[in-house]
Amino acid sequence: MSGEEADTAGHRARVRQRLVEGGGDALLDHELIEYMLGLAIPRRDTKPIAKRLLKEFGGIGGLLSADAEAIQRNGGVGEGAAAALKIVQATALRLLREAVREAPVLSSWQALLDYLRADMGFMATERVRILHLNTRNMLIRDEVMAEGSIDQAAVSVREVIRRAIDLGSAAIILVHNHPSGDPSPSRADIALTRTIIDAGKPLGIGVHDHIIIGMNGHVSMRAQGLI
Repeated sequence: MSGEEADTAGHRARVRQRLVEGGGDALLDHELIEYMLGLAIPRRDTKPIAKRLLKEFGGIGGLLSADAEAIQRNGGVGEGAAAALKIVQATALRLLREAVREAPVLSSWQALLDYLRADMGFMATERVRILHLNTRNMLIRDEVMAEGSIDQAAVSVREVIRRAIDLGSAAIILVHNHPSGDPSPSRADIALTRTIIDAGKPLGIGVHDHIIIGMNGHVSMRAQGLI
């Protein structure tokens, strides 16, 4: 083992010890990322890579939400290192989603917001998802309905309602993100929501809310009195 490799191994061991003894809060963001990368790149100093990736993607949320190819391209790392970061995101999202599934959505609202922000709040493109609920307001399906460009995603009102009918949904919650970071609803957002409400009403399909997620927070159209 070369001197550089020994230094890297020693530093990594110290970071590991702090993590084991003090938990995740004992490490800075770049230390968490460098340790994860180190599992995939054991003989390389991953601290500068971690710092570069965090700067490039604007923080840990943006990095974990980034496309694997973008991580490889901007970090100068291989598929294994990118996969190590994506598996962390996938695990975190699964934990957050379980919290949403365990109770009626309307009584676990903060858990829902935490999950949605982690999944969509740092994305560079727009995503539209539909949460389907049964008569007890339990989540029966969470589906991505559309993926869009940097500022829009095409949504078919007919497809939204058809899918709700297929699943036997009693109600739905519309969700989409604003890559700009500002979750304020546009006129188009409000118009689309009201059209879906009107289409679902004769069929007994309610629309509980339309939530817009941004890096800087969220907006509930129901809470804003827009629907």
